[in-house]
Amino acid sequence: MQTDIPLREAVRNFQPNDEWKLEQGLAGVELHLLDQTRSKEVNGDIPDWDGETSSAKRKFDDKLAADELAGWDGYVEWEDYPDKKRRAHEILVSQEFPPPPEFQLGPIPGTNPVLEGVRWKLWHRAIGGRLAVVPEESWAIVLKEKSREMLHLLQFPYNGEPPKRLVTVESITPNPLHFIRNHGGIPSIEPSAWFLRLDGLVKEPKKLTLSDLQDETRFPRMEKLVTIQCSGTRRIEQIALYAGEGDEMINAPWAEGAIGTAKYVGVSLKKVIKYCGGLIDNAKHVELVGADTYFKMNEVMNYAISVPYSKVKAHEVMLVWEMNGEPLPKIHGAPVRAVVMGYIGARSVKWLYRVTAIPEPSRAPVQSREYLYFNQQVGKHNQRWTDGIQIQEMPVSSAIMSPWNKQVVVHEGKIEVKGWAYSGGGRWPERVEVSADGGFSWYAVPAENLSQKHKFAWRTWHMWLPCDVEGWIEIVVRCWDNSLNTQPIEVRNAWNWGLHVTSSAHRIRVYSVNKAKELTRARLGEFEKRDVSFVPITRPTEFPYMSWEEYEEYFKRNGPRDVED
Repeated sequence: MQTDIPLREAVRNFQPNDEWKLEQGLAGVELHLLDQTRSKEVNGDIPDWDGETSSAKRKFDDKLAADELAGWDGYVEWEDYPDKKRRAHEILVSQEFPPPPEFQLGPIPGTNPVLEGVRWKLWHRAIGGRLAVVPEESWAIVLKEKSREMLHLLQFPYNGEPPKRLVTVESITPNPLHFIRNHGGIPSIEPSAWFLRLDGLVKEPKKLTLSDLQDETRFPRMEKLVTIQCSGTRRIEQIALYAGEGDEMINAPWAEGAIGTAKYVGVSLKKVIKYCGGLIDNAKHVELVGADTYFKMNEVMNYAISVPYSKVKAHEVMLVWEMNGEPLPKIHGAPVRAVVMGYIGARSVKWLYRVTAIPEPSRAPVQSREYLYFNQQVGKHNQRWTDGIQIQEMPVSSAIMSPWNKQVVVHEGKIEVKGWAYSGGGRWPERVEVSADGGFSWYAVPAENLSQKHKFAWRTWHMWLPCDVEGWIEIVVRCWDNSLNTQPIEVRNAWNWGLHVTSSAHRIRVYSVNKAKELTRARLGEFEKRDVSFVPITRPTEFPYMSWEEYEEYFKRNGPRDVED
């Protein structure tokens, strides 16, 4: 391990350190009271910030990992140079690196960033050259382009999501609040210098510039509202039940915010392949390659995945350069990224620079060795890549954004519940149901309380959930899509070694305080009169619950506490 390198750079910590633990109920003693009889939960605004950051000092050599092209800052080409990949492998196997941090069997750090990615930083620095400063440059871009409200699950490669209170504030996610799941550093590629290579089993291999793609005489323009969801969304629930595979980047402890919806502008990949004369021979898949550098088992490569050509042929793979009316941000893959509708986010390659037609699914590790859904008896003791189902389309899922787990909720017989629902593969949420009794009785969210229906997008929702019961209750949400798919009720049914696709019904435990009940209303008045906080509920009440006169009068009316015969 290189001891001369500091393990943690300075961090601008805007979001409270404990908000991550608060919203997950991991620090229930600090949860604020949610009094829905007085005011609605404050959702918060997107704060203004200038995004100014100091640029990292650029110290590197050009021996192995050099910028490949002018105007492509941070892009190192690996796939065209087998010898360079071999030399990188030799460097990595000659050194020792620390193990991944423990965040499953031990407590999750109460910091923001939650995890740092020390190993990934050291791998980049070990290769040296251009990669040595990529972690610092990438973090500077995070601070410039992302809201200061973001929860930084992993500093490098950057993984971040908005806090629950901001996930569904708008049905279209603002760019600064859209989650990010990166697999490497963030290249800075000039739009005027960018081009796309189309090769492999196409009739006429070509290079196309951004201006070429934007020429509407060649490629009809598309605009599409698309939800992108990480397959690790709600992973924290699986971790809370049973530990699984623990790579800090591949298995980051995502909560319910690893999902976002944006309006993208671009062109259909199908049209671009047709412009190249179409596919030839036995081409059945399309490999998409990004300019970021990826590490796997002491191997170095460019990030790559593949999708079936049938998906491309249906015009469900876009090449996009605009997001929510703005040029695609660097952190989201500028100048051009792929958007694969209805698939897990890992297939929507950022910083796209190469499209290759191939006969079989890619052997790249992200496609062949990761994002696999295993049987529950498969684990560290016996796992094989062939045992897992390749995760492509996302199943139906949903989540509660408010209230928070273990929160005390004061209400008057109805609890306001908010959240999102989504189904991949071109299916859409048709009905959302919420239960206040752990999943025995279900109430449908009124149709007018669901956001507009789209083929490849989520629906945000809210409702007033009837709840007469007081004390601890379990609120559960499930979604039915238009194919009548729904969610398993318990997280145990969704658990798998890779901790992917937490498709079970989302449940939270809240402490119900029904102010419509006379005794409860009076007791809350006592707390207010004495200026004593009602939370945390575990703190003993330090004033008498009733007078001795009331005590004696009760037993006069209802008989003694004990009887002799």
